[in-house]
Amino acid sequence: MDQRHIRAEDTFSHKRCLAWFREYTSPDEDTLGPDGMEKFCEDIGVEPENVVMLVLAYKMGATQMGFFSQCEWLKGLTELECDSAVKMQSKIDYLKSILNDPNIFKSIYRYSYDFAKDSDQRSMDINTAKAMLQLLLGKHWPLYPQFAQFLDQSKYKVINKDQWCNILEFSRTINNDLTNYDIDGAWPVMLDEFVEWLRTLRTCTSTTSS
Repeated sequence: MDQRHIRAEDTFSHKRCLAWFREYTSPDEDTLGPDGMEKFCEDIGVEPENVVMLVLAYKMGATQMGFFSQCEWLKGLTELECDSAVKMQSKIDYLKSILNDPNIFKSIYRYSYDFAKDSDQRSMDINTAKAMLQLLLGKHWPLYPQFAQFLDQSKYKVINKDQWCNILEFSRTINNDLTNYDIDGAWPVMLDEFVEWLRTLRTCTSTTSS
């Protein structure tokens, strides 16, 4: 296509991107907060709890859930070349698709730990962790329902980063029948306990049904 025939609104505009950010903030604010986030999600047709919002936050390098700074907004949306809701809508399928890349998924999974936990806490509270695990692994890890059940009945109130990272590794490498789980491996105690709990549960279930 002849460059001269490309309309101005088709090319990315830093100025337009900033003006779009201002639609969701007060004049004296440099941060888009929960109210603005709700309107932003409405405008692009995405639920706030949709995994797309996590991917977008990752692209921006956002540091706190529910907030985008002006700097984060410009960083992420300049890379995506989005300066309007219409352009953002056209990128949603792309944002979903990058989760299919195992390396990018791992990066987003690791990023989500610091993003979702309270900034003044070293660990993530268990309810936040379950919500994030449901979002990230719920559809892909067949053992997730049992793992959530295990967490519900366990003594754990928080999840640390080592446990968080190992849950992903476990979901990717351990068979659903647990036959390749090495109790003497370098897994966190939490996962040893999960395997023991699930094996006991399965034994009881098969005994009851036989």
